[in-house]
Amino acid sequence: MIGQGAGDGKVWERFVALGDSFTEGLSDPHPDEEDRYVGWADRVAATLAMHNSVRGRPFAYANLAIRGRLIDDVVVEQLGPALEMAPDLVSICAGGNDLLQSRTSVAHVVERVEDMVVRIRATGADVLLVTAPDVSWVSMVSRVHPRLVEYTAHAWALAQRTGCLVVDIFTLPSLRDPRMYHPDRIHLSSEGHARVAAQALWTLGLTPTGPGDWREPLGALPALSRREALLADRAWAVDHLRPWLRRHRGGHGGGEGRTAKRPELLPWDHEYDHERYEDSGR
Repeated sequence: MIGQGAGDGKVWERFVALGDSFTEGLSDPHPDEEDRYVGWADRVAATLAMHNSVRGRPFAYANLAIRGRLIDDVVVEQLGPALEMAPDLVSICAGGNDLLQSRTSVAHVVERVEDMVVRIRATGADVLLVTAPDVSWVSMVSRVHPRLVEYTAHAWALAQRTGCLVVDIFTLPSLRDPRMYHPDRIHLSSEGHARVAAQALWTLGLTPTGPGDWREPLGALPALSRREALLADRAWAVDHLRPWLRRHRGGHGGGEGRTAKRPELLPWDHEYDHERYEDSGR
């Protein structure tokens, strides 16, 4: 099976990632640095750097994503700097924090994403657009599932209109597993980020790195009893839901005062980082 971008022999030399905590890499901890995360976008960059190196082509990468950012923040804070870098590939995964809150309409999120896509595509750059995940199976979080379905449908329609490539994580079967997520039930684990990175590379027409088939689910987990499930939901509400609500109260997405982990378009040390980042997700 080949990805959407396969067959044209395209090589990307300037990759910029935009978004929020999902693209910053939470919760895929860096193997060496505290409070720094790897994430699917870094993993994609590592493979692109290796791919280019064997072809004698340069590669540079910037990641402007910051945890907690709302869709308007991404447009205002990240789009301009990204365009100034003259990238030939831009990933957009933004609006998730808005979709988790009912005060912002799905239509507004889609409109803002489309504005970014149109402006980037006008430069000739390719856009890698990421769908929402399927959370219908996640206890408590599943209440936002209809909004994520609606966004995903719009993302595909937007891609058809503008020629984006779509990283379809909504239908990725291996993500329907709690081991692919942090205990907060929102952010991905290292294994989850590795699966999304593989899906993104496949979408670009490249061979995903790492052992096995990223689409295949892990072995089944033992089923929880009704009491165990109830206790788990209560613990999640205390440990994760209440703090999240406090951080996002008043229309703020959280992450105030934080800056992007890789704000400049810089070469990637593929020989070191690719190997280390692959190991950190296994």
